[in-house]
Amino acid sequence: MSATDGIALVDQHCHGVLTRDVDSEEFGTGLAEAQSAGNRDRFQSLLGLAVRRWCAPVLDLPPHSPPEDYLARRSALGWREVTERLLAAAGVEHWLLDTGYAVDTSPAELAELGGGTGHEVLRVEQVAERLAARADSPAALLDRFRAELHERAQDAVALKSVLAYRSGLDLPGDQPTDDQARHAAGDWLRAGGEQLTDPVLHAWVVHEAARVSAEQRLPLQFHTGFGDADLHLHQVDPLRLTHFLRSTQDTGATVVLLHCWPYHRHAAYLAHVYDHVYVDTGLMIPFVGTRAGGVLAETLEVAPFESLLYSSDGNVLPELHHLAAALWRHHLGRLLDTWLADDVLDTNTAERLAHAAGAGNATRLHPRLASRTKH
Repeated sequence: MSATDGIALVDQHCHGVLTRDVDSEEFGTGLAEAQSAGNRDRFQSLLGLAVRRWCAPVLDLPPHSPPEDYLARRSALGWREVTERLLAAAGVEHWLLDTGYAVDTSPAELAELGGGTGHEVLRVEQVAERLAARADSPAALLDRFRAELHERAQDAVALKSVLAYRSGLDLPGDQPTDDQARHAAGDWLRAGGEQLTDPVLHAWVVHEAARVSAEQRLPLQFHTGFGDADLHLHQVDPLRLTHFLRSTQDTGATVVLLHCWPYHRHAAYLAHVYDHVYVDTGLMIPFVGTRAGGVLAETLEVAPFESLLYSSDGNVLPELHHLAAALWRHHLGRLLDTWLADDVLDTNTAERLAHAAGAGNATRLHPRLASRTKH
């Protein structure tokens, strides 16, 4: 029996799912970070193979069923039955859902479909962008952002920034002054105040989020590494956050580096040298399929065991939520079994590591989880 068998998980970063049936083309798009499926068969990838191996049995099909059989079975069952089966089989106790990504389900609705409890991860850019539409002046925008972020954070369990998608992760260690931020906000508002891309204003916003992280004991998540075509991969290496991490290490803020691949070793290094940094390889586990064990092993080369977090980054298709959990359990379990066979650790330590990475570290990092019931 593996150390990971049967342990409940905290999915500390995910998104909602579509609440409707999808055709084969839309399903294929959901298996990629590309904007569309294009002319490629997305089942011809490690992620596609993992769907056939790990999701097919949940839908009463043999493992490795042909894609056409899988899609036909999915259609026959309907989106709700498929979603409930796949999410329930993930064995997640808490779903921490980024509400800034516009997919159908709320935290409570995702929990209703998959069991457990649902909680909000508040995307800080969205707070600023919604306020911009009714801001009277740059100064008013900054004042209202501070107040709104503080207020909305009280109903969240974590904060998140998508700085990586807007201007890259070269975040300064010092917060821009209010005068600098007001000037940048004026330019932004005059340009229409839609997507927040100004690097000065964005840096001010993220530093405000770090302040709230410290005050309210809320982790601040950053997208890093692998993502869709909107980002420039060379600009989202988490090492680019070093100045920011140095400046926040003694403030009480905590930082979670999401996804990370192909920079997961860099993220592990940052978690090694900064006690307030945590590393999460979510999203990558289903995408790399059978190579998940390699990614986990490389992350654990230097990352403290107490810094490792589980998540799925599942979105749109419930297959991603399920695959992240199934592959994480399977491949971390195999890695720990190898270490046991090589006398690297004992059984008690292996079990503690598995439980800590799957749920314990996240529960400790998110103190509000313990006090909130299903909503």
